[in-house]
Amino acid sequence: MRDIVRESAAAGRLVVWEESARDGAQAKTLMPGGFRVRLAREHGAVFGADGPRHVVFAAGFPAVCAEEFEAVRQVAVETEGQVSAAAVCRGTEADVRQAVASVRGVANARVLAVVPASEAMARVMTHRGAREALAHGTDLVKRARDLDEGVAIDLCLADASRADHGLMAEAAGGSTAAGAGTVLLADTVGRQLPGEVAEMFERVAAAAGPGVVLGSHLHNDLGLGLANTVQAVRGGARVVASSWLGLAERSGLVATEQLLFLLAHDPARAAALLGADGHAADLWWRAPDLTRLPRIAALVSEQTGIPLTVTTPVVGTGVATISTGTPFVDPQLFQPYDPTALLGVEPRIVLTQLASARVVTAVAERLGHRLDAAGARAAAAWVKHRAFLTGRAVVDEDLFAAYLDGAGVARTSTATATATATAAAASEGTR
Repeated sequence: MRDIVRESAAAGRLVVWEESARDGAQAKTLMPGGFRVRLAREHGAVFGADGPRHVVFAAGFPAVCAEEFEAVRQVAVETEGQVSAAAVCRGTEADVRQAVASVRGVANARVLAVVPASEAMARVMTHRGAREALAHGTDLVKRARDLDEGVAIDLCLADASRADHGLMAEAAGGSTAAGAGTVLLADTVGRQLPGEVAEMFERVAAAAGPGVVLGSHLHNDLGLGLANTVQAVRGGARVVASSWLGLAERSGLVATEQLLFLLAHDPARAAALLGADGHAADLWWRAPDLTRLPRIAALVSEQTGIPLTVTTPVVGTGVATISTGTPFVDPQLFQPYDPTALLGVEPRIVLTQLASARVVTAVAERLGHRLDAAGARAAAAWVKHRAFLTGRAVVDEDLFAAYLDGAGVARTSTATATATATAAAASEGTR
């Protein structure tokens, strides 16, 4: 069987192991089967025809219930050729058998079995020591390959952050020899610091041998999920678990949209970040279409009820917004990238208590009103008063339009409004 995920990772390309449907459920969210299919397709489309080589979509945990099994099966069947679908299971023979059944007969299907790597986790999960638990994981790989050679099998070493590096390297090498495609090292409780991640991947990779393909599954409990994942990639990991909006247990995982944007929006900087000697482009068979990220994030937010906030990086409501005077004059000076060119997000002026005369003039022009200097000062004062009156920073534009109408501010055409706003900004910028 050809394993395109293993091939991609071995060739240095990045494979995103998408967890928002599976681990995201532990964030107390539920994605019905139909939505999982839609999300998987949207995610695969970020990479076009190379979706299956860049995206492993963890469709769910079939052992949860009959409905979950059917949701996983639906994703596997209906997204074939768009992503590589995966079922996740505990490290038991019964669960592996069930997981294989949920994705059987589908091209590029995978099963990820979770086995404990630390002594403490092994005792809790399997009532045995870590060495014995990891040896059982290798045996599970052999059994899975016997069940269906058309389904790839991967291992996730749980609580790797508190496990012995040499023992994990031994298990990674043994399971790879037994037929495992990839071996993910999981910081299950999100306790690691970036330097600790780097050390773990360097040591395990060096001791496991060149045939082992390592991946990361790093939680965000200390707010370091993205930084830690970058360290894993710097250390050679090319399969990285992430989740849209960071959805996962407790504080979640690294957010998919943030990871993709960081590694793709500026190839030269990504190369410097990863120490790739200018070859960051080699992360991709096809560079991700970043303009799709805001749309997918919005879909996930709408389905799960997890809000996109003004401070959410890359896809939040604050991206490309302007509310004060100086950024209005030179927006590019006050942002780290061009959101229109990279994300397809157009700049938007927002009325707040910080609005200057030039800001309210521009909004008034967009609403079809022309303000003179005195009118602009009065309008700015009204906006500030309204914000403090309501205790909310953003002032509704419909209310602002009503104020302008009530104040008898002259109306203008849309074309004239646009030209006037542009000229006003340029004029203010020279003062």
